[in-house]
Amino acid sequence: MEGSVKLTQGNEAIALGALYAGANFYAGYPITPSSEIAEICSREMLRSGGMFVQMEDEIGSMAAIIGASAAGAKAFTATSGPGFSLMQEHISAAVIMEMPVVVVDVQRAGPCVGLATKPAQSDMMQLRWGRHGDQTVVALIPSSVRECFELAVEAFNIAEELRVPVILAPDEIVGHCRENFKMPAPGALPVSNRKKPTCRPEEYKPFSFAPGSVAPLAAFGSEYVFQCTSAMNGESGVTNADPANAIKRVDQLYTKLEQARQRIVKYKTFYVEDCDTLLIAYGGSARASRVVVEELRAEGKKVGMFQIITAWPFPGAEIADCVRNGVKSVYVPEMNHDGQVAGEIRKYVANQDIIHQINKFNGEILTPEDIYEAMRRQQ
Repeated sequence: MEGSVKLTQGNEAIALGALYAGANFYAGYPITPSSEIAEICSREMLRSGGMFVQMEDEIGSMAAIIGASAAGAKAFTATSGPGFSLMQEHISAAVIMEMPVVVVDVQRAGPCVGLATKPAQSDMMQLRWGRHGDQTVVALIPSSVRECFELAVEAFNIAEELRVPVILAPDEIVGHCRENFKMPAPGALPVSNRKKPTCRPEEYKPFSFAPGSVAPLAAFGSEYVFQCTSAMNGESGVTNADPANAIKRVDQLYTKLEQARQRIVKYKTFYVEDCDTLLIAYGGSARASRVVVEELRAEGKKVGMFQIITAWPFPGAEIADCVRNGVKSVYVPEMNHDGQVAGEIRKYVANQDIIHQINKFNGEILTPEDIYEAMRRQQ
């Protein structure tokens, strides 16, 4: 496919991006609207010398990719909202183990089984807070086929560099849309690999609790023998329930992402330099918002857009900077009931009165016409 333009599906681009990044282990359980990722990996990963395993459920899938990553593989899985819920405890384990894994959550309409093949953006808070206890992860939201590919590569890079679970969460619109896509040549996009220890095996510690630090990660089965459990642990990996140790442990999990924030947080802006009306959107809603912005600009109206790509850590400071530039109205289109991201934006915008939510949650695509009509009603 390299060098040729192909009509490519979003889910297909995610699978191809994972392979481009060097993924060599996939474990998953079929669930719409993510099943194409497993289907493609069942074929293409074997051709590239990797391993594909269909697990008995999503809990087992998450456990399998943690184990594979611990053994040195670049591992990932794909699911949708109900399966993602089942994965939460093991994602929390990956956080404290600092095990680099990638989880794809193709969002669909709920609650529960809901509308199994219909789009929604109702997992946004689950991406950040779904797990128990103090924890932090990275979540990326593509809005195009190209972004599906590029963010799949980036998800593995961030996971490997920072030893953190990374969640890639397109909605069904983006996962199933098809666009012309040209595969980048090998080496055109950077590919990161985890840092490995160089010390003597008896000196190796799998964790470092200095603020912002990321310890090298050895592979199970190598000459480096170490412990890695889901319990609160010390730098050696051995369980440690001392309160002072817990402070250092949890703080390090947060500070390693805080200090890498500039590396992690991604967004796009359109016409924000002179706008007095700003749309803030992500995923499939960003596609519709771009149409609205372009058409209103053509009419001479000063409309701009902020596209959220990294949902967590949240780009609140960057959004606040855009809103300070004379913006009188902010519209936040989302495919969920309460405005999950709009609520987060409110934390960073001083004037709450200028924020207007546009919500659709019936399993249908949020269209440019929906956004136009909502903006007219709220003016």
